[in-house]
Amino acid sequence: MNQATADLLFDVVRRLEQSIIARDCPAIVAVEGQRKLVLSDYDYLRDRDASSAFEERAAAKGCEVAAVRWALAVPQVWIFKPPSTIAMRAVSNHPLREGEQEAITWMTFDQADGIDYGRVAYVRRPSGEPMFEEPEIFEVGIQPSEEMPGYVLLQAFLGADD
Repeated sequence: MNQATADLLFDVVRRLEQSIIARDCPAIVAVEGQRKLVLSDYDYLRDRDASSAFEERAAAKGCEVAAVRWALAVPQVWIFKPPSTIAMRAVSNHPLREGEQEAITWMTFDQADGIDYGRVAYVRRPSGEPMFEEPEIFEVGIQPSEEMPGYVLLQAFLGADD
């Protein structure tokens, strides 16, 4: 990941961390080209249609500013199922169950460097205050499914290159 994309990612993650501290859970995306635009959506985690619509709006805004990179961050609950399966669900006010962990799921795209995926895991103190880890970049090859945050946005940008 180049420095410009890393800076964009850290900005988006910082914004989402501040929202989580304020007990908000929007999806946040920044697209950067001729200028930087930051968009957020509180309905993103409601359902597939809402997330797709937000990513389509972000892609349209990206085209408006001739974006060369973007970063998307979404709060989710990761569910670890033996032996090596990971599923994700929307965050909620319900307590975490065995094998679950809150995390910010993120994806970046840069025309020069490609795609990176990762997460920022966090735990909550007894007071409910979140304590965030450093962003983690996945070092293994990942094929994003249609349900993964950023999939629709990525397809829009890859299609724009054709």
